[in-house]
Amino acid sequence: MHPEIFEIIDRIRHHGMIAGLISNGYYFQPEKVKRLNEAGLDYLQISIDNVTPDDVSKKSLKVLDAKLINLRDFAKFKVNINSVVGGGVANPDEALVIANRAIELGFSSTVGVIHDSDGLLKSLTEREKEVYKEIKNKGSRSYARWNWFQDNLVDGKEYKWRCRAGSRYLYIDEAGIVSWCSQQRGTPGIPLLEYTHDDMEREYITEKWCAPTCTIQCVHQVGHLDAWRDPQISLSDYNNRKGGGLTKETVAQVLSAE
Repeated sequence: MHPEIFEIIDRIRHHGMIAGLISNGYYFQPEKVKRLNEAGLDYLQISIDNVTPDDVSKKSLKVLDAKLINLRDFAKFKVNINSVVGGGVANPDEALVIANRAIELGFSSTVGVIHDSDGLLKSLTEREKEVYKEIKNKGSRSYARWNWFQDNLVDGKEYKWRCRAGSRYLYIDEAGIVSWCSQQRGTPGIPLLEYTHDDMEREYITEKWCAPTCTIQCVHQVGHLDAWRDPQISLSDYNNRKGGGLTKETVAQVLSAE
């Protein structure tokens, strides 16, 4: 929908960076797919919630299948189709239908776990767990399938990790406000033009209350890139140490001591 989406992708590629796009899939007419090819798009993901539209979601396979065929016929970039299980999905077996259609079209397929309004885990039924595991076993490995953290969540267990949202991962909304992610809008809630290296440092090394049961895959994937670095401390400890003279130059030393 962005009027300059092709120019944005072209500029990202100009700098030698990977350009990925997450879309609802509605706008992939052949001419737009070709323009994305020309701009150099590397990767596209479309999440499809059900087979036919319902009161919860209109992002259905029935509505989008013609656009998927356009992508099969014209896209030169990698396409991943993500189906979902969990709260709000009336029939978990529809996720299998979507995954099978994705593979039939030559795309990769992943499955996500629907979260609540805070981005946290909702309990899965036994059938939902079975569907999740079956889809996980389909297809080849890819970055999109780098989502092993969900295995713990599906089994009702917490997942211990270091969320780097607000630092390695920036969620910037339509008003230019930086938040941890789409489910934690307003935290920290600072305009991008006022966001400093101090803000990034704070969010990098402080714990997130929602991390153990978070299901937001893109944040997990970014966090895992440097999961081996720097243990995190509580926000209160960070503030106390900053107030006591903790400087940027000594942050690394403090973290090493942790």
